[in-house]
Amino acid sequence: MNRTSSTLSFRRDMTSGVPVYRQIIDQILGGIAAGSLEPGAQLPTVRQLAVDLAINPNTVVRAYRELEIRGVLSTQQGVGTFVTTVPVEPDDAERQRQLDQLVGEFVARAGGAGFSAEALIERIQEFLADQGRQS
Repeated sequence: MNRTSSTLSFRRDMTSGVPVYRQIIDQILGGIAAGSLEPGAQLPTVRQLAVDLAINPNTVVRAYRELEIRGVLSTQQGVGTFVTTVPVEPDDAERQRQLDQLVGEFVARAGGAGFSAEALIERIQEFLADQGRQS
């Protein structure tokens, strides 16, 4: 199944405070979770993704290598990098890291829009209460 991933568009956010290699990892894992990257999907080459994102190729290598170590990707020399066919469940530490990152980004964006942490907590509690009434 050698097909190129055309449904996942990589991007970088230099204002997020998240290292670019982590952004690449998160986008690949998110694409797999959302189903836009299926098992066997071919990822862009290191060189192509580095050019597309205007970053150093070593940054892409670092992201791909970390995902290979986790068993999410496999690289076939001279052929390309592919999403593995074996689903990989994130461990508790990875899930906690992802949650911490989401919360940090959410709080930073809300703070940039002028909302306090207290206002966020209050609104989240209201949101959850509304969701509970709708269930």
